[in-house]
Amino acid sequence: MKDLAPGAVDKIDRAILNELQKDGRLSNVQLAELVGLSESACLRRVRLLEQNGIIDRYVMLVDQGAIGKPGNVFVRVTLDGQQREKLSSFEEAITTVPEVMECYLMSGDVDYLLRVIVKDTDDYLRLHNKLTGLPGVLRVQSSFALRTVVSRTSLPL
Repeated sequence: MKDLAPGAVDKIDRAILNELQKDGRLSNVQLAELVGLSESACLRRVRLLEQNGIIDRYVMLVDQGAIGKPGNVFVRVTLDGQQREKLSSFEEAITTVPEVMECYLMSGDVDYLLRVIVKDTDDYLRLHNKLTGLPGVLRVQSSFALRTVVSRTSLPL
């Protein structure tokens, strides 16, 4: 199979990606029908999209409220320095904290922005103590989300 050039997806690839983003459990037969391809052509395209890293992975989404973690807290973390070793130590440690759903290295006045999930304020206090004990953490500032206005898992294509 020929590799795709970066960003080289056509109208049919976009249709495949849109359908799979809506329902990653579609069978190849169902997907082929939805995008107007033969089953073999559809499977070839999906495999090529996977091989080229355009399809990153397949996941199932769990409702965080249904598992007792309804709270989203956005945490801004400032380290006591920005040397490569300090950044690496923090990044390695933050991957071990299961409540951290997202972690971004930032430009600007803080070093990292985290989205963490918690049961309630007591649960966050426990997590806050854990976060402040991570390597190099100088300051932690938290903002509790009051409600979710937009939450998407599908990328615009």
